[in-house]
Amino acid sequence: MVQPHQAKQPVSAALAGPYGHPFHPILVTVPIGAWAGSLVFDIASHLAGDPDFLSRGAMWLIALGVIGALGAAMVGFLDLFAIPTGTRAFRVGLVHMTLNLVVTCAYLGNFLWRHAGAGPSGTVAAGPLALNAAAFAILGVSGWLGGKLSYRYGVRVADEATQAEGFTPVHPSSHERTG
Repeated sequence: MVQPHQAKQPVSAALAGPYGHPFHPILVTVPIGAWAGSLVFDIASHLAGDPDFLSRGAMWLIALGVIGALGAAMVGFLDLFAIPTGTRAFRVGLVHMTLNLVVTCAYLGNFLWRHAGAGPSGTVAAGPLALNAAAFAILGVSGWLGGKLSYRYGVRVADEATQAEGFTPVHPSSHERTG
């Protein structure tokens, strides 16, 4: 049987984050937040009286998300290397990575589509809006798989003995002092 402890240790603490504190989970907040904002801006462009700033803002949020995804992917790839091959966790990690690559390519294509010609103006067209929504839905599936890696399989999560430190009382309770 493969020991899961290997997947808890970083391949490179300097690049992927130290034991018990990986960089990947914090870095994914950039593309997720930027792409969520872009979808909100896309929808809001259909409700606003002057949608130009929302259309442009959505395009640049998509670009920010793509850049952030590249940083998250680099450290996520290092975390994948920590997982023993031939395991369920490794297979889930490969699907997670593949979906994220598909999503990032979809958003890169969406940015280029919007940036073509004179750039965005007016309400966001149906095509780029649909691509944004579809890519965001796939991102949700990939995020669920990332959660499975962390919370079910414990990839890059400190072991239970280390976690128990957080539940040690800081101050002894009154009955411990008198007894």
